[in-house]
Amino acid sequence: MKLQTILSRLQKLHPKEIDLSLHRVRNLCKKLGNPQEKLKCISIIGTNGKYSTIQAIRAILNEADIKINIYTSPHIQKINERFVFNNKEMEDDNLAKLLAEVEDINSGEPITFFEILTAAYFYYAKNFDNINLLESGLFHRFDATNIINKNLVSIITAIGLDHLDWLPKNEQTIERIIFEKTSSLLTSKIVISKQTDNETLEIIKRNISSNNSKKIIFNEQFVCSENENGFIYYEDKDGGLKLPRPNVLGEFQIQNVATAIATIRNLDLQIKDKHIKNGITKIKSIARLQELKNGKLKNLCKNNKIFVDGSHNPLGSKVLNEYLETLNCNKHIILGMMSNKDHKEYMNYFKNISTLTTIDIPNQPNAINGKELKKKLSRFTNVNYKKSIEDAINSLKLSNNDIILITGSLYLAGEVLNLN
Repeated sequence: MKLQTILSRLQKLHPKEIDLSLHRVRNLCKKLGNPQEKLKCISIIGTNGKYSTIQAIRAILNEADIKINIYTSPHIQKINERFVFNNKEMEDDNLAKLLAEVEDINSGEPITFFEILTAAYFYYAKNFDNINLLESGLFHRFDATNIINKNLVSIITAIGLDHLDWLPKNEQTIERIIFEKTSSLLTSKIVISKQTDNETLEIIKRNISSNNSKKIIFNEQFVCSENENGFIYYEDKDGGLKLPRPNVLGEFQIQNVATAIATIRNLDLQIKDKHIKNGITKIKSIARLQELKNGKLKNLCKNNKIFVDGSHNPLGSKVLNEYLETLNCNKHIILGMMSNKDHKEYMNYFKNISTLTTIDIPNQPNAINGKELKKKLSRFTNVNYKKSIEDAINSLKLSNNDIILITGSLYLAGEVLNLN
């Protein structure tokens, strides 16, 4: 309860949830002694795949007994997920104590919720001589994590159209998004994951052409492919690795794992091949094609499989549908989304689904109403609306081997996991 009280106060320090600027977080970090300048960091920038790449790095380094800190956003079920130190989420009492101290030092100055959380993370992370994995939030140029002045490597995951409402109407383009994400990368090393098309990759290359960092690019400096016998093959300048299939679903996750391996092999961490082989089979991935194998919602499905996925933009739905197309079964989608997303474009990638059920996202005033979402997606012949997640599941007429996928929002994914 104490933690929730502090979080409520912090959310009231600025009238806007997001206010793109770095001066507030810099001012607070200066009061805190500029802790961000003392950290060893890996920056993760992109639209999709950031969380999965971080979790793959985490799993491999954990196998090698290398302790790390992680800062991600948003959280799925609880805010502690954003504060990982020595591979463990911060407990409520310690997090409350940290935030209260930073709140006191801030002295009531206007600052957004994300900015003060970022400053608090930096302030605590200085106590550890660990590598810090920093996930950049909205874009990167004015993201609060972008006040570090050196890092070990920048990772660019897949970039696509998202958060367009934060750009001027005439600049809601992939070129502008790539500029926002890559124009202020530090000079160290840059690892670029597989992009959706060559055009996107070429725009990224142009944007970082004046950056003197060493560039490590998927399909140029490293490659990875899935073998029909169930293993994957990774290769770079240091040689090839025959690896077991990671414990995550979808070809796009293999690409994220390859990016994690490329990053680690370009750092002087003395990682052995066995650490990589074992690590990629122990990736902890929440709300990314996550199967619910037990719990309240699983019980409603009986013998049918149910998955939850937090994808919420067209790039995410594209790779999600590519995975679904590999399954020979009926697919039932339960969909809830935030109001500011491109709902029609998100669903355009889903070609062969049996039913679509729209729902309201609980506890999210900025979500689109499920009835309105149904109207926007009227091109689907079998689209229904149900108010709750349970009602949606119970309304489905399921046959053997049918699967249920709940998707469209990380906020919905959190509600699903908490409910389950």
